[in-house]
Amino acid sequence: MTNSKNTPLLEVKNLRKYFPIRKGFFLKTVRNVRAVDDVSFFVNEGETLGLVGESGCGKTTTSRCILRAMAPTSAEILFRTKEGRTVDLAKLTRGELRPLRPQMQMIFQDPYGSLNPRMTLFEIVGEPLLVNGMKNRKERTERVAELLRLVGLRPEYMQRFPHAFSGGQRQRIGIARALSVNPRLVVADEPVSALDVSVQAQILNLMLDLQKRLNLTYLFVAHNLGVVKHICERVAVMYVGKLVEMANTEELYHSPKHPYTAALMVAVPVADPRVHTGNVELQGEVPSPANPPPGCYFHPRCAYAVDVCRTQLPAFREINPGHFAACHRVDELKLPGIA
Repeated sequence: MTNSKNTPLLEVKNLRKYFPIRKGFFLKTVRNVRAVDDVSFFVNEGETLGLVGESGCGKTTTSRCILRAMAPTSAEILFRTKEGRTVDLAKLTRGELRPLRPQMQMIFQDPYGSLNPRMTLFEIVGEPLLVNGMKNRKERTERVAELLRLVGLRPEYMQRFPHAFSGGQRQRIGIARALSVNPRLVVADEPVSALDVSVQAQILNLMLDLQKRLNLTYLFVAHNLGVVKHICERVAVMYVGKLVEMANTEELYHSPKHPYTAALMVAVPVADPRVHTGNVELQGEVPSPANPPPGCYFHPRCAYAVDVCRTQLPAFREINPGHFAACHRVDELKLPGIA
């Protein structure tokens, strides 16, 4: 899958991450947990792709495999470097990955657990600079001060420890640390889910401003569809380790093509009692990725399932330009979206 208008900065092809389940004295593998199962998507330079779905659907595992924080079971992870080369991150050794690490950074979900409480702001934000060759302390101090100003913090805070800051301020510190080495790709793993709503808006607006100023590319992992609509140009929806739909944000919200996406839309609160969101409701529980159902993984919970859904896995295909979905009945269903 490629976009004819732009060359993707990141292209993921057939990403799989399985975790073996072992039993017995000899720890024989009896089955696998298919945390990520044949996922493919692309992210164009300068855009934000949202990766959404319920908890446990494989969003975070996908993002960690892309950054090689964990090794994928199989995949092609094509990344275009600053020099214009396209490299397959999945095939690189740890030593080969190290020169590329500054170009790919991560903003973590927990602004409390992701910062070392024994380190000052100068040490936290300056550590990536030190690791990547900036040995001069004066240069690091100037760069850290610049980064703190960039994210809306005062340079005088440089010698304070994380406990002295609020959750929103800590997330700004995490953003400054991610930006310290001038990355091209930033993976944001639920960066605002642990924050108050008012603070969420501030952090999202900061991220949008930094994207314009620094030409950043975001892979934005989230479960809050309101947040995703605010910040993302395109959205990919995951369910039990698989992509079920991917499209331009406006098109996806107004005209979803997969029943699971439509059900997620219904769950978004609308501040108007006169608005009817449709009759798509989720029944039952999310199936286990260690023992997924036959056919379409979503069919046990789908109000529109037919016999073919119970026996055949639908292909993830392009149904309109730039709009992909994996549903047997995609051409006949008219599903409700949200304005």
